[in-house]
Amino acid sequence: MAFLSSLLGSIVGSVELGLMYAIMALGVYLTYRVLDFPDLTVDGSFTTGAGIAAGMIVAGYSPWLATGVAFLGGLAAGAVTGLLHTKGGINPLLSGILMMIALYTINYRIMGRPNIPLLNQETVFPDGSLFLGSTYALLMAPIIVLVLKLLLDWFLRTDLGMAIRATGDNARMVRSFGVNTDNTIVTGVSLSNGLVAMAGAFVAQYQGFADLQMGIGMIVIGLASVIIGEVIFGVRSIWRTTLAVILGAVVYRIVIALSIRYGLEASDMKLMTALIVTVALIVPMVNKRRRQRLVGRKRSLELTEEAGT
Repeated sequence: MAFLSSLLGSIVGSVELGLMYAIMALGVYLTYRVLDFPDLTVDGSFTTGAGIAAGMIVAGYSPWLATGVAFLGGLAAGAVTGLLHTKGGINPLLSGILMMIALYTINYRIMGRPNIPLLNQETVFPDGSLFLGSTYALLMAPIIVLVLKLLLDWFLRTDLGMAIRATGDNARMVRSFGVNTDNTIVTGVSLSNGLVAMAGAFVAQYQGFADLQMGIGMIVIGLASVIIGEVIFGVRSIWRTTLAVILGAVVYRIVIALSIRYGLEASDMKLMTALIVTVALIVPMVNKRRRQRLVGRKRSLELTEEAGT
């Protein structure tokens, strides 16, 4: 019974953390899938959000205000990345790398030290526990994520949102209709990093600290969440895709938690993440090729039968 309770406690904790990382995954989805922009700013903007929120909370500001300012900080970081690409003519991947490097110093200036503890500080998650070691984050995180998901779904159906989606599909065609793709790219990358920074703010408050290194590998985690969600839950519409991304983030955290519980070291997690992403990318390709072979074989049989008659 104790084993089962401990196992359920691990899963519940993973769900809590996974829902917060889901906000970051939605941001990665926006650039990686919608805008087709390989943005590595994520590793820096996640820490930016955490650092801004933690610094403001320690200074006595409202945690909700701190989270909002963290979102604005992410917007600014993403806007600079977008401008480096659109106005500076720098490759998208390199633009993200440059901003990620710059953010390391900026984040240190924001935080003033490598780590900001939030012990005995008021956060958006009230103190106390519920069941199986869960916290009030288990109640609040789904509401926060649902609201953000619905807002993102709505935004992607607006004129600007559809312009961003069209830019990701075919930027040249969009420009032929008179749409300024520079603006759509900057807006999309900015909004993406705003969500990532907000996720960093929530994670910092949930874990009780902000650390200068906490953003390392976030882009891989975000991609893993997006790909796992798409493979398992499908991508037939916007609302279903964003839901799949959220569930993918939760599934990813559960897999990681169970892996650590049953023998893997924490240092093995980067390799584990890489393997998960690799498998998630290969499986759809293998299935697609198998379907193509089946269709080709069926067509060959039909042609053979027609020739025989």
